[in-house]
Amino acid sequence: MTIRTILVDDEKLAIQGLQLRLEPFEDVEIIETCQNGREAIRAIKTLKPDLVFLDIQMPGFDGFSVVQGVMEIDPPLFVFVTAFQEHAIRAFEANAVNYLMKPVDEDKLADTIERVRQRLAEKKSTEEAEKLKSVLSEVAPEAAEELAGDESEAASRYEKLINVKDRGQIFRVETDTIEHIEAAGDYMCIYTGDNSLILRETMKDLERRLDPRKFQRVHRSTIVNLDQVRQVKPHTNGECFLVLDSGAEVKVSRSYRDVVARFVH
Repeated sequence: MTIRTILVDDEKLAIQGLQLRLEPFEDVEIIETCQNGREAIRAIKTLKPDLVFLDIQMPGFDGFSVVQGVMEIDPPLFVFVTAFQEHAIRAFEANAVNYLMKPVDEDKLADTIERVRQRLAEKKSTEEAEKLKSVLSEVAPEAAEELAGDESEAASRYEKLINVKDRGQIFRVETDTIEHIEAAGDYMCIYTGDNSLILRETMKDLERRLDPRKFQRVHRSTIVNLDQVRQVKPHTNGECFLVLDSGAEVKVSRSYRDVVARFVH
């Protein structure tokens, strides 16, 4: 998924520096740069970006005025970039993804982009849930009446974090970021879109730890996070493929197709 991005700062050198630091992130596309708040408001309303890096102290309309000026539309995500620490509280009150100090630290920028990816994925999941439900109903019409199952069961007993020991390190993986899981004997390959980890555990044991409203077996050796599904592609012999956020395609065998349709929400 491309993150359409606008940079706003009254200092040209600051914009150029941020452009250079964003170059390693292939999914970030800078579609516009602005040097004051009025330009930023017009650009945001016209171009409807996913993300805005926004300087706070600018002549005329400051960064907070820009945020207020676009509240009547579906606003983008904002990351405030400033040289002044005292604005941090107001930045987070404005629901900013993050607050970066100048000069921007590369590690903190990488963490910020990862937060942006997660927020956009959550937003997209909500917007596309009904579309996906409709498509799955066409692929598996016999299961259409079962889509409105009871979702009131509390998910507290299912794990939100899984510790994975891989390559001599322990990784704490948020289950919401898991895209799909593939079995390889007594090992599980966990894919998070931009990373893969090996966990020594059986699929049956791992299934017990994951919320079944989100994680469903779609093949004898594959579990998919249904929130990460973006497209359903019918295939021959009653099978289909699920296209995930990362672009990966996972085959749904005929025997598991109804299970997928039943649990999409």
